[in-house]
Amino acid sequence: QSAKPHQHKLAVGIDLGTTNSLVATVRSGEAQTLADESGVHLLPSAVRYGADGVLAVGAEAKANASDDPLNTVLSVKRLMGRGVEDIQRLGDQLPYEFDAEQGGMPYLRTAAGKKSPVEVSADILRALTDRGRDSLGGELVGAVITVPAYFDEAQRQATKDAAQLAGINVLRLLNEPTAAA
Repeated sequence: QSAKPHQHKLAVGIDLGTTNSLVATVRSGEAQTLADESGVHLLPSAVRYGADGVLAVGAEAKANASDDPLNTVLSVKRLMGRGVEDIQRLGDQLPYEFDAEQGGMPYLRTAAGKKSPVEVSADILRALTDRGRDSLGGELVGAVITVPAYFDEAQRQATKDAAQLAGINVLRLLNEPTAAA
C-alpha cells in the first residue's frame, strides 16, 4: 500500500562538522546531500555576528574571518560541552574573548553580545534545517545529527540543546563512524 503525499514525513540527517557541515535526506532509498540555492553542498561551520545579530552563516562568514576574527566563530564544535578551563588549555589556538557564566560555560564576546557554543551551533543548525525545508518543500518532523564517537555526555547534551534552540526535533544522535558505515 503506497503512502499518499500528505502522509509523507520529512526528516533530514545533519553532519554538524568542525570545519564544514552537511544536510542530507533519503530519496528512493539513497542518501543525498542537499545543496543551497547556488548548488553548493558543504556549509562552512562559521557564523559571523554583528550588532543586529547573525550577519552570515557559512562561506560568507568564513570569508570575513580574517577581517573580523572576534565576531566570526569557526570550529565551535571544539567548544561544545566544555568549561572555560578546558578552553583556556587550548591556549592561543582560538582568537576569541571568553567570559565564564552559568557554571563555567564559556561565552564568546561578540558584537551581538555574549554567545555560547550552543547558540553558535544552533545558528549553523538553523541554516541547515532551512536548507532542508526549502529543498524538501515542507516542514521537517526532525533530524538525525551526527556526533563524534568520543563525545562525552556533556558534549552530546550541548548538541541536543543547540538543536532544540534551533527548533529541531532530534530524532537521534548518531556516532559519526556508525553514520559513515
